[in-house]
Amino acid sequence: MNNSIDRRNFIKKSAKAGLGMAFGGMAISSYAQELLPALDGYPFKLVPKETIRIGIVGVGGMGTSHVYNFIKIKGCEIVAVCDIIKSRAERSKKIVEEAGFKAPKCYSRGEHDYKRMCKRDDIDLVFIATPWKWHVPMAVEAMNNGKHAATEVPAAITIEECWQLVETSERTGKHCIMMENCNYDREEMMILNMVKKGVLGEILHAECGYLHDLRAVKYDMNGEGVWRRDHSIKRNGDLYPTHGLGPVAQCLDINRGNQFDYLVSFGTKTRGLHLYAEKVYGADSPEAHEKFLLSDIVTSLIRTKNGETIVLTHDTNNPRPYSRDILIQGTNGIVRKYPVPRIYIEDRSPAHRWEDFENYKDEFYHPLWKQKETDAEGTGHGGMDFIEDYRLINALLKGIEPDMDVYDAVALSCVSELSEKSISSGNFPMKFPDFTRGMWKTKRTLPVMEIT
Repeated sequence: MNNSIDRRNFIKKSAKAGLGMAFGGMAISSYAQELLPALDGYPFKLVPKETIRIGIVGVGGMGTSHVYNFIKIKGCEIVAVCDIIKSRAERSKKIVEEAGFKAPKCYSRGEHDYKRMCKRDDIDLVFIATPWKWHVPMAVEAMNNGKHAATEVPAAITIEECWQLVETSERTGKHCIMMENCNYDREEMMILNMVKKGVLGEILHAECGYLHDLRAVKYDMNGEGVWRRDHSIKRNGDLYPTHGLGPVAQCLDINRGNQFDYLVSFGTKTRGLHLYAEKVYGADSPEAHEKFLLSDIVTSLIRTKNGETIVLTHDTNNPRPYSRDILIQGTNGIVRKYPVPRIYIEDRSPAHRWEDFENYKDEFYHPLWKQKETDAEGTGHGGMDFIEDYRLINALLKGIEPDMDVYDAVALSCVSELSEKSISSGNFPMKFPDFTRGMWKTKRTLPVMEIT
């Protein structure tokens, strides 16, 4: 990859080429305006290791789930845990000790104690499972201190933050990996395997999203309600695009011969959280008088460079069953996951009728799940959390390219600000920044498809 063109020139050229289309990455900060040195190829050339030493920041519900996964994965060791709530750090320390490992060091001296942890010389990977606003500063701190960073979703909130992650990763030669667990779900990986084997023909269109009733979660002041509801108060866009879009991006070869080109977003009226607060807390309660900016349903239309279209939906404020709305349409067939996995393949399925997706399991079950299904039993989110953690450690142990790199992390995460800008501009199209600076045109095999 050649980084001889900096962001200022890139934005200038993109603006000229836009022909009136808004460019989503116009904001430039003082963070990294200097010309970056050219990389000596990508992926980074890393040395294999016998053990990956981990420092975990944020050991609430999700972070603790990862602790349980890591103590089951051969070749890694948790050497430090950090959380502003001391009892949570101590709880994780006890989990590690009871599993027969050396007790990790605890860091709980306030919001910025993660910096002290990142300065340790016995950590290879800093794993981040904190509220969203901390993902970028913590990942940047880790990479600047010579550690790889892995962060829960989304990797970043703004386009400027996305550039920070890319530029820091490139400058330090350290990976920044977004832990998108839905990429490793059984059905999503089986669909990916079928797509890569050409079963559905040439892909034309996809649908996906995050449709999850989070009303109670947003008001849980012992959990994510402490910070998550605030995003619904202050922002209007697709705040959580990656769970649905991640698996679809893999099917469409995003950053590996294809790229998101532009999007247009629309938002409905805002009703759900207010009605919930009235119902639960009463019409005269402080909660019922809060004002929310987030539309109840945000719909984004995305077009790729190769001509596919995507419908992406965000709905976390309404009563509904959980869904990621996965659908892939090709020239030879269609598959959808929700509410029940169904598929139609021309000349194989009954004419004009859906059939059970499980009919194809023996032929197209992903090799990774064949290898690790037993190990993943009983772990978070049906096993996909364990699979994603295993793949992360496997890549770092072998010194090879991870399944998802920093360019994938930001391509998905930047949808949030692009959708906010589109809605606030009256549904104007927004151009995706090219965080790869043209590297997306080079076809690369997705590492998770190289498993035999």
